[in-house]
Amino acid sequence: MVDTVAIIVVFAAYLFVFAVGLLLVRIVKLKGDCTRTERELVAGRNLPIVVGVCTMTATIVGGGFLNGTSESVATYGLVWTLAPFGILLGLIFGGLVFAKKMRALKYFTMLDPFYQKYGITMVVPIYLAALCGDLLWSASILMALGTSLGIMTGMDTRLATCLSSAVAIFYTAFGQILAVVYTDVLQLVLIVVGLAVCTPFILLDYRVANISTTRHQWLGTLVVEDVGIWIDLLITMTFGTIPWQSFFQRVLSMQTAVQAQVLSISGAFCAIILVIPAILIGAVGTSANWNQTSLGLSPLEINESYMMLPYVIKEFTPRLPCLLGMAAISAAVMSSVDGAILGSSSMFVNNIYRQIIRKNVSELELSIALRATIIIIGILSTVVATSLSTVYGLFILASDLIFVIIFPQLLCVMMLQSANTYGALAGYLMGLVLRLGGGGDQYLPMPAFIHYPFYSATKGQLFIFRTFSMLMSITTIYCVSLAAHYIFHWKLLSPKWDFLKCFPTDSMYLATSLSSPQLNHRDIALKLTPSTPDCANSDSVVTDLSSKTESTQTLHD
Repeated sequence: MVDTVAIIVVFAAYLFVFAVGLLLVRIVKLKGDCTRTERELVAGRNLPIVVGVCTMTATIVGGGFLNGTSESVATYGLVWTLAPFGILLGLIFGGLVFAKKMRALKYFTMLDPFYQKYGITMVVPIYLAALCGDLLWSASILMALGTSLGIMTGMDTRLATCLSSAVAIFYTAFGQILAVVYTDVLQLVLIVVGLAVCTPFILLDYRVANISTTRHQWLGTLVVEDVGIWIDLLITMTFGTIPWQSFFQRVLSMQTAVQAQVLSISGAFCAIILVIPAILIGAVGTSANWNQTSLGLSPLEINESYMMLPYVIKEFTPRLPCLLGMAAISAAVMSSVDGAILGSSSMFVNNIYRQIIRKNVSELELSIALRATIIIIGILSTVVATSLSTVYGLFILASDLIFVIIFPQLLCVMMLQSANTYGALAGYLMGLVLRLGGGGDQYLPMPAFIHYPFYSATKGQLFIFRTFSMLMSITTIYCVSLAAHYIFHWKLLSPKWDFLKCFPTDSMYLATSLSSPQLNHRDIALKLTPSTPDCANSDSVVTDLSSKTESTQTLHD
């Protein structure tokens, strides 16, 4: 049965968010001079710290975070609900290791260091992995929102999904980063108010047993043979939190590098606080008497545990708190979807369109391309959300691939000076093969063609194969990079076999210096090889060739 009042509330909330997003873009004035691209991608690098913490928190506390936490507590127990703790550790690590350095270098996207060190060879495959993660993440939480609104309002789930997506797409397309961050502040307020109002009513409902007496049900158990899986998932959740453009977009928008660190760490602790109501709701899901509800059965019994959060809010709260809870769920989803769509679009426009397709693109054309890309990626996410039934399983796989592939690549490109394109490409393929070889899980059945130690025909991989794949990817990057450097430095192979152009020869420098005698030594090296540490970031190479370029300059004159 369609709930007209609830639908009106949903429409009103969406119109309000949409209007606020567009209005604030016109009102907010950025201090200092900045290009149009800086304004649209990184808010002119002038985002206030309070706004930054709010948008980071809202992006983390998305629909998948809240819904997934309640589902996990109700289904597997709190001991297996690793995402909140993993995200806390991951954001602290990301803030301490990556945030300050990347902000100090004034990057626009997460892919900039890859282009600077490796050139276009690695930018495209890494972008495809990141796009896959963003696309499936957006689709999975849009589908969850559509189903949630369908349960609470009686709307058709596909209609609810399309409506929510359209609002997020259009205010993101027309307002870019400023619209996203300021609507995130509003959405965070809705999340806090909605969950704060709903949770007491849920806990005090007469049909809900005291959760302290049912803790054996919702705390869960951890047996010895599953310790490997638990450790693997915790490590995956921790380091898989970092390599997302939606995280770095906020880091790179801060006024200073120190503020970027504060943003990341503060957002982590705020997210942990806001996950507490979702944990309590999951505990209620296992403690309530569902026979006295309109549903008649527990969501666990009808295989709809992924909808535990909206079912509990609907069944155990009065009318007004229920509407506020529905607004909280909608706000949580939109605050994540807009960030994911903008993140993927920013990487495409800055690192694919500007650096590969149209190198001399104007600021206006880049702005138009960004809006078009936001709309296209948003539509793709909506299509996936409304057409597939295994989106969550695909999202799990995409998240694993981001952890196994992008995290080791990001770590090496930022921390390993000796890394080069040969090592990066080999590490990418190694991580991909080892992860796919491990197979799927209960969400995405996929046969394993690699049986790691302790493999079980019934439980699957009991070995920490995700972490192993990630570590092997890092090891491969390091070893292959060193091997390539040794082979070409000592001329064990002719320079003509250097098909990735990582190790330029003296003749290449000679030709460049003759054609461009006014370039200084560092300019020559950067122009020739923006992709390798041996040439792009090494003063020693330039120094070694100093005498050659100086003599060539004299001859030219």
